[in-house]
Amino acid sequence: MSTKKTEIRITQRDYAFAVAAGLLIGLLLLPILNTNYPAVFAKFWIVVVPFFLLATPLGLRIAFMIGKKISIVYQIAKFGIIGVSNVLVDLGVLSLVAVLFSTQFNITASTAMFGAVTFYSLFKSISFIIANISSYFWNKYWTFNQRGEKQTNSEFLQFFAVSIVGFLINVIAASTVFNLIVAARTGLSPVQLAQFGTIGAAAGSIIGLAWNFVGYKLWVFKK
Repeated sequence: MSTKKTEIRITQRDYAFAVAAGLLIGLLLLPILNTNYPAVFAKFWIVVVPFFLLATPLGLRIAFMIGKKISIVYQIAKFGIIGVSNVLVDLGVLSLVAVLFSTQFNITASTAMFGAVTFYSLFKSISFIIANISSYFWNKYWTFNQRGEKQTNSEFLQFFAVSIVGFLINVIAASTVFNLIVAARTGLSPVQLAQFGTIGAAAGSIIGLAWNFVGYKLWVFKK
């Protein structure tokens, strides 16, 4: 009885994508650390980008070795790398929008928009949409390796459907975590609000990523 080997391979293109993603992760993490955790930024800013430039392709290589036995591990690793970079795109845009609204319009994340809904939900929606656009191209052409596949209307609709559900999961989870944390505290500074907003965004992104991987793999980009 013959055993079929798992057909996965790691290429120079994969390493190039991993290095590019590592650079993106490192660069995006710097302003987030500076805004939310200035003490940590002051101590470690110089090593952040070099660390991810090395750690990302190294992690991909380790996942590839494991993927020889369990193929989905390698794909999950690529999705994870893109997921981390897009989470940081999400957090970076969120921080930028929050700062702009706070300085230009005197509107903070905890300001009521209508009813119990705060402006944080609007900020999170904007950041999620931008991160989601980035996610589509990275996942189509790298994670699920569909360079030769034409973009079709049905693919866009499927991606949109999965992403809308992921969007709702992401925003609801992020807003719930943020509001629960803020509700237990009073007199928060803009920096503290930004920190708690980051915690909420991270929670929403993790839950949304799990949903998106299943939806993209089994429906949108299936072969």
